[in-house]
Amino acid sequence: MALLPIFFGAMRSVSCARGKNSSDMPETITSRDAARFPIIASCTLFGLYIFFKIFSQEYINLLLSMYFFILGVLALAHTVSPLMNRVFPENFPNKQYQLLFTQGSGDSKEEVLNYEFDTRDLVCLLISGVVGVWYLLKKHWIANNLFGLAFALNGVELLHLNNVSTGCILLGGLFIYDVFWVFGTNVMVTVAKSFEAPIKLVFPQDLLEKGLEANNFAMLGLGDIVIPGIFIALLLRFDISLKKNSHTYFYTSFLAYIFGLALTIFVMHTFKHAQPALLYLVPACIGFPLLVALIKGELTEMFR
Repeated sequence: MALLPIFFGAMRSVSCARGKNSSDMPETITSRDAARFPIIASCTLFGLYIFFKIFSQEYINLLLSMYFFILGVLALAHTVSPLMNRVFPENFPNKQYQLLFTQGSGDSKEEVLNYEFDTRDLVCLLISGVVGVWYLLKKHWIANNLFGLAFALNGVELLHLNNVSTGCILLGGLFIYDVFWVFGTNVMVTVAKSFEAPIKLVFPQDLLEKGLEANNFAMLGLGDIVIPGIFIALLLRFDISLKKNSHTYFYTSFLAYIFGLALTIFVMHTFKHAQPALLYLVPACIGFPLLVALIKGELTEMFR
């Protein structure tokens, strides 16, 4: 499940970078953003931990469920939209719509929101809405994972690093963040277990015994997918910029991610303790591509 949003998100990030649709333009992360991100993430994480300690977990999760319901429906609709466009027959009556919010009047009128969509988008939104209602009512792990995969894929597609140096700063900072909050305190594990929202992928370890009603879950945070994923997507765009018709750095980093994730799972089962996945993913995802670039003599070009 972790590999799907990285692979397809990276592929879609290429067309996203080339796209001219303003509503789908990527958000570019600079080195300054990357340096501040672990600090902001730490404050947010600790804030959530304090909230869960002070206030009733039930009310916090109710509020978060409604928030992630809206985000999840929109993310899932955006994810399945290209697939649904292939499924719909060509003679499908597809009407265009525009949602426009403005501020002020006359010459001082400014656009606040200008969103263009069509009938196919509305169908995608309806299907996603059904999944959203299922998640709200049942909190089923499959519905959670559908939303989680949509968030992760959109993150990899729409969050772009401006260069490899920024990627190294971001991954390095979150490497320290992840290790500290998992090994140094019980904050990360407590929040992850208390937080009833699709911010993680879960997989039932008792699936064979209890089927779809299984309730003993292993979990992987979406940050452990999206953060390495946007770096892997950057390397795919670097591959394409070299115009050598090969995806050497993309496949190297993708295989490095598989290796790092497998190592995480192995250590977790060996020591019976939650593991910070970035502890294994960051060295693998940065180290292997840099080694390949060094061997090929393209290290300077990569960082440029």
